[in-house]
Amino acid sequence: DGKIDRRKRYSPAAALALARKENFHTAVCVSTLYSYITKRVFLHLTNKDLWEKGKKKKQGYQPVQRIAHPALPSIANRPEQINQRKEGGHWEIDLVVGKNGSKHVLLTMLERKKREPMIFKLPDKRAASVRKVFDTLERRMGKRRFRERFKTITTDNGSEFLEYTELIQSIHGGQRFGLYYCHSYAAWEKGSNENLNRMVRRWFPKGTDFSRVTKAEIADFQDWISHYPRKILGWKSPAELM
Repeated sequence: DGKIDRRKRYSPAAALALARKENFHTAVCVSTLYSYITKRVFLHLTNKDLWEKGKKKKQGYQPVQRIAHPALPSIANRPEQINQRKEGGHWEIDLVVGKNGSKHVLLTMLERKKREPMIFKLPDKRAASVRKVFDTLERRMGKRRFRERFKTITTDNGSEFLEYTELIQSIHGGQRFGLYYCHSYAAWEKGSNENLNRMVRRWFPKGTDFSRVTKAEIADFQDWISHYPRKILGWKSPAELM
């Protein structure tokens, strides 16, 4: 009824799960809901409003050789207990770039078990800017709490993450967390964070000038994604699990 707030960008499945959680009784299933949207049953809602369905599929790609960085800890050696997501404190991180010519980027982080998100605006892609985020978190949390919250980090081979020795160095001395690197051209090895990045694009489309995005806007998105119902979490949100 009325104008739909498409900015919320809930998928039909997530919207249906939320409705049921709030005691809205319906016999409609997810596939039927998608069918209704395709058939234009809803006056102000079409497939163009759906994030995934409204996008063109990417073309196929040629196979490439996937290798790990020879001098850095490989994800292949990451302990199985981390792979199984049974323990909290293990994160995936990445950068989301914006408009061509703009240096500002977003550092996106996701905890593997509960899918807790953290997003930070950086002035550039330099390794020093990434380290500064963790230095700040260490100071804010204190040594003990930080090491409970951040046990390991998994990332790609971007130059901003390759200063391994400096990145793992705690401001309190010693090593602050374990660090593992994915194979090249294997984004699915940190698929939870890749999914977070796709969600980022629902709020900040490709070509966004992040220098013009405020901390309040980033906080709004982080709050939104923290409360977004997730199928993999039994349609609970990360905020509920936290």
